[in-house]
Amino acid sequence: MLHVGQKLMASISDTNWANGRFYVTVRSNGIYAFAGVNPPLAYYQSPTGGNIITNTSAYIALRNGSLEIFTSFRRTEEPDYQIRLPTGDYDREFVRIDWDGHLRLYRWGKGNGSWVSSDVLDIADPCSYPLSCGEYGICSGGQCSCPDAALRQSRLFDVVDPRELSLGCLLRDSLSCGSAQEASFLALPNTTQFNIVYNWTTNEEHCKLSCLNDCSCKAAFFLHMDNSSGFCFLASEIFSFVSVNAPSYSINFSSYAFVKDQEHRTGLSKEKIAIILVISSSTFVASVLITVLIILRRKSTEPTEDEHTIDQLPGLPTRFSFESLKLATGDFSRKIGAGGSGSVFEGHIGDKHVAVKRLDGINQGEMEFLMEVQTVGSINHIHLVNLIGFCAEKSHRLLVYDYMPNGSLDKWIFANYQAAPLDWETRLKIITDVGRGLAYLHSDCRQTIAHLDIKPQNILLDEMFCAKVSDFGLAKLFDRDQSTIMTRLRGTPGYLAPEWLTSVITEKVDLYSYGIVVMEILCGRRNLDYSQPEESRHLVSMVQEKAKDDQLLDLIDSRSTDLELHLDEVFRMMNLALWCLQVDTSKRPSMSMVVKVLEGSMAVETDLDLDLVNIDLMVANRAARWNDATVQIESILSGPR
Repeated sequence: MLHVGQKLMASISDTNWANGRFYVTVRSNGIYAFAGVNPPLAYYQSPTGGNIITNTSAYIALRNGSLEIFTSFRRTEEPDYQIRLPTGDYDREFVRIDWDGHLRLYRWGKGNGSWVSSDVLDIADPCSYPLSCGEYGICSGGQCSCPDAALRQSRLFDVVDPRELSLGCLLRDSLSCGSAQEASFLALPNTTQFNIVYNWTTNEEHCKLSCLNDCSCKAAFFLHMDNSSGFCFLASEIFSFVSVNAPSYSINFSSYAFVKDQEHRTGLSKEKIAIILVISSSTFVASVLITVLIILRRKSTEPTEDEHTIDQLPGLPTRFSFESLKLATGDFSRKIGAGGSGSVFEGHIGDKHVAVKRLDGINQGEMEFLMEVQTVGSINHIHLVNLIGFCAEKSHRLLVYDYMPNGSLDKWIFANYQAAPLDWETRLKIITDVGRGLAYLHSDCRQTIAHLDIKPQNILLDEMFCAKVSDFGLAKLFDRDQSTIMTRLRGTPGYLAPEWLTSVITEKVDLYSYGIVVMEILCGRRNLDYSQPEESRHLVSMVQEKAKDDQLLDLIDSRSTDLELHLDEVFRMMNLALWCLQVDTSKRPSMSMVVKVLEGSMAVETDLDLDLVNIDLMVANRAARWNDATVQIESILSGPR
């Protein structure tokens, strides 16, 4: 028997029994299969209809010639769902998840004295398996090929085994962690993966640039939503690619897979290159060299425009050299997170424990860098992350923060992280801390600061679970006489307020995002979770329906019995979140009013509009229709840990 929360792990290979890349687990509504680590991607869910709110006793069992799945709270003899297995005369049997992600039944036949295997999961589309065509292989209608065939160019890949194309392909030039200029991309149009967890909204060039500058990134997936922006996913693990030209996919949006490769070599031999160099005009070469030397000399003696800009910023914190931060982080070897704007590393400066954020996307990264230094460097609040210093040296842009021992909020509130559920007092403290931090940004600074990317990944927790708002890379400043500003779409799908459709916003977009985060804290799940059954994928939709039926408390985190001891307070916080989620911005409270509610000096508004569906669900639904695979939209990490 496999009980809820337990994992059945695959091995690395048939001969290496260390933990591999796949696992099967049981949740309250059935059995799931996941691939990868950061983040784990679901590629199977049993079609059950169990009670996902109150049940914590789900399990699966192999018996009576079936894999039986129980999700009902009361124990009955009849399972909620059965995966029927081949019948026959066998002595012994067991189920194992193998290194390739297939869950197989093994039986010892009495007649032939050997093990007979068969697939257990009822996955009809062969391309839905993560390694259906091996690493780098492209699956189209069950047929496998290497990217060379799609690119119609010289061979950049070798087939692992020409007799068995499903084993995948190998890059001829293996990737190394050198300079971004030493790598390039192979663009595969109309190509996706078995499952995409889009990290953030950006443009195609920044998506690719972020991958080039992230040593762990092996491919970037980009889903075009319009001419200038879309969804980006940086893949640190390579599985099979899937052609969306296959009949099982609907092509509503343009999708690309950008596969990282070492800079392409020319096919010329050393002798031919030498001949070409000899024939080349020596006069031309000399003139080019002289020009380059002059330019380099000028650049070495004149500071860049960016350096002038940075040096002129008022109230800057400590400025570090790149070499000192390289030493502090052990040559950037202790990576603790990665996101759209950069990677985060653990380090020590003297006896101080720090988190160093390296901005990887150069163009957008410089803008984010200047914004964070100027904004965070000039404010000081117990519930805002403390910026210790920065580095601006040549192309290097780094930020140094206090280290937060308990990491980001997401790993403490979402069930799939397997962390112990937080008690009510801690959840309420986090909700209050974040509210106070945002109220300071909105009301107590010289200019109104709108954060624009409030989400659990940008809320950090110290050793006492004191919450601090982090990552000001997308922040915008309002003058006190400005009621609105116009800006391009920015932020994370799932947390975007409806007014982003008009690009005219106020600081109340933070109120909407805050309302989403409060609901996630109380419900213990993501706002957008495509690993859930269709009717439960969108938390906002569930909140809307439950609120209309006066059944909001059905949604509270079922892992925590402590919440049930404080139902009145939980209900009050849910209504506060509903107030923040109003589609009409004029009906949302200010963040100062939210703090008064949290402190008990003000009541929650009761005259609320319960029609909450908005831009986030519209975008997510469109993306989901484009790809039958999961489109779970999240950001792994934006702020430091």
